[in-house]
Amino acid sequence: MTALAAIRDAPGLESYLDELEERLQKTVATHPGVVAAVGADALAAGGKRLRPMLVFLSSSPEDPAPLAAGAAVELIHMATLVHDDLIDGAQFRRGRAAAWAAYGPETARAAGDYLFARAFAELTGAGEPADVALLAEATLCLARGEALQRRQTRDPDTTVESYLERCELKTAKLFEAACILGSRRSDPRLGSFGLALGVAFQITDDILDCTGDGLETGKIAGVDLREGTPTLPLLLAAREDDVVRRALAGGPLDGALVRVAATSALTRARATALDYARRARGCLDGQLHRDGLEALADLVVHRHS
Repeated sequence: MTALAAIRDAPGLESYLDELEERLQKTVATHPGVVAAVGADALAAGGKRLRPMLVFLSSSPEDPAPLAAGAAVELIHMATLVHDDLIDGAQFRRGRAAAWAAYGPETARAAGDYLFARAFAELTGAGEPADVALLAEATLCLARGEALQRRQTRDPDTTVESYLERCELKTAKLFEAACILGSRRSDPRLGSFGLALGVAFQITDDILDCTGDGLETGKIAGVDLREGTPTLPLLLAAREDDVVRRALAGGPLDGALVRVAATSALTRARATALDYARRARGCLDGQLHRDGLEALADLVVHRHS
């Protein structure tokens, strides 16, 4: 059985995801207008719905997965994609024109804000103030991670530790929140699982950006090097190759991505991603959906195959 099949085999997951899609469409359409139309386009672009899966797989049959939490974490994720594309000037997302390219920067900014608002409306409607506070903290971490990335841009001397901190803030904190919300705070180990899984996911995304697999990341490959974003494979390659170092610092890009592959950077970065996936699996003793969560940890770091 493949990793994805093992995940999909979890009893009740398919119906949960079907209900989730209906919930997302309904909440995005709550206030008709241009920002709702942009949100609907972002929703139609699809995605793995990985964060709602974490909500479901962290729950138990005695206390079914909260649909509002699944919708909320996915809406936060969608909002960050809309805003990230605007900030980065990315023209395309998952083979479609980015929201800012199709509708203009101001509309895209407003649409991202709208998606954030709908996410918190979902949780507020569920009547759990502690959940709203948790998601607010995770969203603040996303903003802090984006600010940290801006400060690190075109700095090949960024430390690996600072890069990993950025991964936790920009990606892993929302994974952590999804697991905590799904489990209704019943087991702190699930939050630790989500945090480690999120770092593994981000490192793998950064590797895929270097190897050219844009289908998995939803972006055109090589964006990180062109924009001077110091990811783990680029930082490690810059320590071995002066051409890569100069390119990451804003110099000529010609041949630099090929030279990344000629270093040990991709292998070393992949080893780090696998280590974080192992850490995630180590948090799962006795969990109800352990098989599905373990399969998810495998899927996150083997997306290239």
